[in-house]
Amino acid sequence: MTERDLAERICLRVMKELSKPLIPIEASGRHVHLRRDDLDVLFGRGHKLTHRGDLSQPGQFSCEERVRVVGPKGEFSSVIILGPERPRTQIEISLTDANILGVNAPIRLSGDTFGTPGIRIVGPAGKVETDDGVIAAKRHIHMTLEDAASYGVRDGQIVSVKIYGERGTTFHDVVLRVSPKFATYMHIDYDEANACAFTKGMMGFLEV
Repeated sequence: MTERDLAERICLRVMKELSKPLIPIEASGRHVHLRRDDLDVLFGRGHKLTHRGDLSQPGQFSCEERVRVVGPKGEFSSVIILGPERPRTQIEISLTDANILGVNAPIRLSGDTFGTPGIRIVGPAGKVETDDGVIAAKRHIHMTLEDAASYGVRDGQIVSVKIYGERGTTFHDVVLRVSPKFATYMHIDYDEANACAFTKGMMGFLEV
């Protein structure tokens, strides 16, 4: 192979990579979603979550309120609550967090809490012992209907996302979640963020 042939191959490969869709990436730390009755116990009956800031997904927001999450081996104080209220209480942590707390958190999509472990949540007005709800969130992409149509992908499809940089990597087994209620972002937890040396504004190439 001549130097020219090699240069052409490299150029074609780069062009192919750059033609792939770019997906913005966000790192999500440990947080709690609360149902109404648990919110009443933790903060007092009728308490309303205090909006702190909007998140990337429409209608989702961070709250001023914080709780303590207590496991068999360890605990975390000042864990953020995300609003709005949910039908079921859910605690999303990383696998490193799970080791510290002493719980066996399965890797699940948000909302898939059947058979998951419970945990103690402590607020200023009381405490809740959940029967389930502790998960390590499965890496996923929220995507608009328009982007899904443009990229030729569908809801529930498994894809990969390639990231370049100081700790470049490819995340496989990424679930697409397509809805008119979503904005297009990939969500990873802090363990995954550390693995790829995540920085704010990082983008990844979608590989179907």
